[in-house]
Amino acid sequence: MSVWDDLVGQARAVEELQAAAQQAREIVENTGAKSRAMTHSWLITGPPGSGRSTVARAFAAALQCTGEEVGCGECPGCTSTLARSNGDVIDVETSSVIIPIEQIRDLVYQSQSAPSRGRWRVILIEDADRMMERGANALLKAIEEPPERTVWLLCAPSPEDMITTIRSRCRQVSLRIPPAGEVAQLLERKYGVTPEKAAAAARLAQSHIGRAKGLIADDSKIREYQELMEMALSATSTGEAVLNAQKLIDRATDIEKARQEIEFEEAEASLRRALGVGEDETIPAHVRYHFKNLKEDQKRQATRMQRDALDRVLLDLLAFYRDILTRQLGAEVGQISVGLDDLMRDRGRALSVGGTLESIAQIERARELLQTNTKPLLIFEAMLAALVPRRR
Repeated sequence: MSVWDDLVGQARAVEELQAAAQQAREIVENTGAKSRAMTHSWLITGPPGSGRSTVARAFAAALQCTGEEVGCGECPGCTSTLARSNGDVIDVETSSVIIPIEQIRDLVYQSQSAPSRGRWRVILIEDADRMMERGANALLKAIEEPPERTVWLLCAPSPEDMITTIRSRCRQVSLRIPPAGEVAQLLERKYGVTPEKAAAAARLAQSHIGRAKGLIADDSKIREYQELMEMALSATSTGEAVLNAQKLIDRATDIEKARQEIEFEEAEASLRRALGVGEDETIPAHVRYHFKNLKEDQKRQATRMQRDALDRVLLDLLAFYRDILTRQLGAEVGQISVGLDDLMRDRGRALSVGGTLESIAQIERARELLQTNTKPLLIFEAMLAALVPRRR
């Protein structure tokens, strides 16, 4: 077992980070010749689903490793880091729209402390692109002149999502979307599912490892996906499309809210355990502010997470029309959509190749608008109306 075992399709990145972790151990133990493999600031980039945070966490574990093989995956340093319980690894997982400057300043303050038990003080920011410019500037000095045993790991979709002064001071590691076949093999190995089920989940998730794991763990997610796709594609008139837009948004939002409620309850239970407050015990006055801060963070997260849920619907629609296009062109590539063969056949008959390309353009336009302040209902009404098949 190794901390790198779950990193699919990232051989080049793993090789670079392994070399850095090996030199990091030599620095701590004061052995071996110095090289340029290790540095204090890293920018790990890649498209959604490439596993940026997974790669960063594996690297953090390798830095804390005390086993015979660097990144052994079995020593206390590795296991506690992967379990997110290592006190020397600060893991910033941001679901809110932005990372406030106050949080960045707190991270900079924490970065000045030497590691308490581990070998390095590691600050891992999973969505560093959500820092505003003021926050990034507050981080700049800490990245330029970090303490001897502090390492910054910043994750973002692309280098361009970070301000120039930040990315120029970090060593960059670029990731790629792993092949669906390799993701399926990971699912088979970790969850013991059949090759057919693993392949279907990997294709439907479009090689997004986190989503593929969710599909394997909960069969209801595939049924929910099919339900949302049928709502989006069943309209035969503009009026029906407008009505379906509201239903689609409501249903996608309800699904996300149900998931959030479970996640938020688990977060509160974890906070109660950390503060020694029983499940049914009244929260003491002196720790109430912790729970108040948690609730405020969750409110900020809810807006972002619900918008992400609508974006997933649009990505699934893009995959549906991509599958139609590959059929129309006779391309021999794997199908992404699952359980929508009848819809795909009927829609493919109603569309020319040009019509399919126009549908894809409409969905891509909707995705762009979703990142603005435009109301989602207006976006979905316009898009679903444009997707209604017209007579050729």
